Amino acid sequence: MFYLFKTFTQMKILLNKTSLTKSLGPFNDIGFVPTMGSIHKGHLSLINKSNQVCNKTIVSIFVNPKQFNNKKDFKTYPKNMKKDLQLLNKTKQVDFIYIPKFKDIFNNNKKPKIKINKKDKILCAKFRKGHFEGVLDVMERLTNIVKPNKIFMGEKDFQQLFLVKKFLKNKYGTEVIGCKTIREKNKVALSSRNYLLSKENLALASVIIRKLINLKKNIKLKKNKNRYLKTVKNELEKKFNINIEYLELRNIYNLKLSSVINKSRLFVAYYLNGVRLIDNL
Repeated sequence: MFYLFKTFTQMKILLNKTSLTKSLGPFNDIGFVPTMGSIHKGHLSLINKSNQVCNKTIVSIFVNPKQFNNKKDFKTYPKNMKKDLQLLNKTKQVDFIYIPKFKDIFNNNKKPKIKINKKDKILCAKFRKGHFEGVLDVMERLTNIVKPNKIFMGEKDFQQLFLVKKFLKNKYGTEVIGCKTIREKNKVALSSRNYLLSKENLALASVIIRKLINLKKNIKLKKNKNRYLKTVKNELEKKFNINIEYLELRNIYNLKLSSVINKSRLFVAYYLNGVRLIDNL
């Protein structure tokens, strides 16, 4: 793992809290992009946004085991540290990379257990038990360590963004900024999990998302929109032989089921050849 210690011209690699605190100490306008690696253009867009509005940008790469409700999913999650570092250095927009070990983040097990409200156990929280508790736990710990002024997160994981914003709002002075979803030319939202898909499955994902884009346009005419979506969900499952966990229209400000298109998004999660994909439109 010699490349972890390689000196890059544009960024400094930090492997523990001590070096991070020392390196970030002199700065008071820090933008933070938390990632689990497998860097793609979606991550790069967050970095670009941070670089535009903050004096210094730090990116973390940490695959958090506590937010995986499935051990197999954790083991198969795509990882390529060498490629990630090369991509990040190439942007010339990253000042620091934080690559902690588990014990560096979770060194305090006495911390109160995080619980999300019953009303928030919808969408992914309904199907991935303990997932968001793990996300909020690691985000609080990372925020405590990095102490950023702003955190940049993508809107593809909209429920995650919603919960992190709400959770950190009253505890820290850090502003959580949502950034638009970046898509391939085939309309598929960029995701690290896309690396696990074959070309055939990516093509199928493109067909599915295009149908959902048309669905969002045409649903305006339907009176009971979520009842109609249940019918569409069953039709899509049969047509494409996929398992759809949810297909729902929800308000973007409170994530309650919505009956109007205005200020709402269409949320979907489905499995394609064992790979779980999420999106919102």
